[in-house]
Order: sequence, then C-alpha cells, then structure tokens
Amino acid sequence: MLKALMLKRQIDLKKAELKSLTDKKAELEKREAELAEAINEVTSDEEQRAVEDEVGKYEAEKAANEEAEKKLTDEIRELEGQLEAEEAEQDTEAETAQPEAHEEVREIKKGEFTMEKRYEDMNLQERDAFCKRDDVKTFLGQVRTAMAEKRAITGAGALVPDVMLGLVRRSIEEYSKLYKHFNVRRINGQGRMVIEGQIPEAVWTEACANLNELDLTFGSVEVDEFKCGGFFRVCNATLADSDIALAEELLRVLGQAIGYALDKASVYGTGVKMPEGIVTTLAGVEGTPNIFSIAATVTGLDLFGQILTDFAAAGHVNSNGEKVWIMNEQTYTKLVVAAMSVNAAGAIVSGLDKTMPIIGGTVETLPFVPDNVIIAGYGDMYLLAERQDITVNTSEHAFWVADQTGFKGTARYDGKLLDDDAFVAIGINGVTPTATMTFAPDTANA
Repeated sequence: MLKALMLKRQIDLKKAELKSLTDKKAELEKREAELAEAINEVTSDEEQRAVEDEVGKYEAEKAANEEAEKKLTDEIRELEGQLEAEEAEQDTEAETAQPEAHEEVREIKKGEFTMEKRYEDMNLQERDAFCKRDDVKTFLGQVRTAMAEKRAITGAGALVPDVMLGLVRRSIEEYSKLYKHFNVRRINGQGRMVIEGQIPEAVWTEACANLNELDLTFGSVEVDEFKCGGFFRVCNATLADSDIALAEELLRVLGQAIGYALDKASVYGTGVKMPEGIVTTLAGVEGTPNIFSIAATVTGLDLFGQILTDFAAAGHVNSNGEKVWIMNEQTYTKLVVAAMSVNAAGAIVSGLDKTMPIIGGTVETLPFVPDNVIIAGYGDMYLLAERQDITVNTSEHAFWVADQTGFKGTARYDGKLLDDDAFVAIGINGVTPTATMTFAPDTANA
C-alpha cells in the first residue's frame, strides 16, 4: 500500500511538471508566430541580427522543452506501469484474504465509473451508474424517506456508503488548492508522526576500509484532531427530482466548503481548535527571521530579485524540493505586471504564468491572503494529519416549515509546520506580513 501511495505521489508531481512544460509549449507557439511576424518586418541589418538572436534562443528553448516533455512522458508511463502492477498485486492479496471485500473493490474500479474521478467529472451514464449502486441508492432512499416522514436519520454517518465518502474526500482534495502540495498523512486518533532529522553526509574512505557510522536522528510531531464542517439547506423539490441531483449537491457543497476552510487554517490557523498555520508559526519564532518586508520603491526586476533573495531563507535539506507560492489574485496580478516586457515583435509579454520565474514553484491564489503578502516555501514540510472519519448526516426537522432538508458534513484534520525554516512570508509595497486572520465564527458554540 505504501509503495502504491509513493508511486501515485511521484506520478502527481511529474504530471504537474509536465503541465508546466505543456503550458510553456503554448507560449513557445505564440512566440514563433510573433517571430515570424518580426522577420517579415525587418528593415535593417541591425534588426536582422536582433531577430536572428531571438530565433536562436527560441529554437534552443523549444528543443529543450520538447526533450524535457518527452523524458517526463516516458517517466510517467513507466511509473504508471509500476503502479498498475503494484495495485494488481494488492488486489490479488486482498482477494486471497477477503474474497467478498475484493468483489466490492473490483466493482468500484471496473464498473461504469471510477473512483479516480470527481463526481462533477463523471458523465451522465457514470453518474447514473453511481447512483444505482445498492449502497448509494439505499442511502439516498433513506434521505427521501426521512424527508417524507419528517424525521431525522439516526446514525446516518455510519450509513453513508464508503464509496460516497471517498468522493466527498476527493471533492475536498480538489477544492483545496494546497492539499496536493502538503505532506498528508492519514491517521486515527491523537498520535505522533515520526519525522527524519538532518540527513548526514556519507564518509569517503578506501574501497576495502571499514565504514563509518552515520548519525541519523529522528524526531516526532504530536498531532491532535479538530473538526471542520457545517451544514447547508436544499429545497425538497430539488431533492425530489433525481438521485443524481441529490448526490451532486451533497458532494459539491461539502467538498468546497471544507476545502476552503482547510486552506485557510493551514496558512493562518491559530492552533486552537484548528491546525497551526504556516504564517502563525513563523510569527511565533523569536525575532521572526523568516518574515520580510520589501519597500514600495523596489519595483520591476529589482522586486523579483529581492523576493528571490528573501526566499533563500527558506531551505530544508529533507524537502523534496517542490516549492509553492501563496498569494491573492491582486498580488499575483502586480507580479505579472512587474514581470512584463516587450519582445522583439513589439508584443507585451510576462515571465510569470502561475509559476515563479527563475527559481520555479507553483503559484496558488487564495482570496483570504491579504494584499501584497506572499507566503512561499517547501510544501512537503507542512504536515497535514487527516482523520479517516469523514461523516455525512441529514435531517429535515430544523427546516420543516421552509420545506428544506439540511445536510451536514464533517472532516477532521490537524496541521503543523515541520521546520520553521521551510517557509517565508514576504510583504511587498512596504507591507509587513502578520498572522492576523479572521475565521468564520463558531456561533453554534458561543
């Protein structure tokens, strides 16, 4: 199981790299058209030399991009083959140990739909097949029965089929922009996660000499559990239409709401009844060495130079090297403008396209991050502990007069930054980042 998870993680990372290469390919095609236009407009030897230089750079960049794309495609294909073989081996072992349970797994993987998809990505036939499963149909029927009899479903959380909870979890992962970047571990109850210390340096010696003992230390991080969730109302007329409409509303709203709250807590969480956020951790370090402020007078390439210089404070030898840059859309737009230039064809271009130039790393835009604030670092150094018990319940009691049914969903998480040096918080335009953040009030428990 762990090997399969590791392979899936490697595939996801390489697909993300491949996407960036594909995006760059589209940019190169645009540049080719611009260069073709520039060639036709050459009127002097000086312009001819300038265009020839740009063409040379373009051809070299295009060749490198194509070579990297081919290499990544081959690596992904090889990893997917390894994953398929590993999953086939796991299926064989499961069938030997629990034949009945294996039949259920096979039905999920080889039926009309697949758990690799979100519910929203299924076509009509796949959604219909999903809702016709005996376990899903039974649950949705219980919802309608409760609605008709004006009562709540007792113990509904235990009655929600596993395949449906899997889609709720997947929906959360899709709507959370940061989930894919973090070090996610699924555990039960309160526990400690064992993490590696600094990786030691191996010792060079004679070919036949004795080996030296390496100092490898391990630490542990204690994680608790905090509940994230809420409820929403759906008009009974909508629920009466079809099982497909009911399942869609249930999965979409719960996944989106919990995913957004998860992102916010992982960045600014107080650690009290919620995960401890990245910025909160940085602000709590004495002297706040990893919080920076760049003056408003620093602009253009100088701004990017200072941002990258400040980012150098974030470094951890145990990281897999994947960087993530978190900011809101307004701040991202400012950086796009700062990276703008005019190419040889006279067209305005920008070196920033959801990937930080020079140093690399995916840019994720989240609306709750304050203007002119950038949080950047190595995503796998944030530990996100995910509990197994996602629950979904329904009731019509509270909203009977309004002819509505209430749905509630909960998921349990905790999160901590494994190393204070793994992230930085950078303020531009003279702003100094702080850990101040407003969360949705817990009025139900006031």
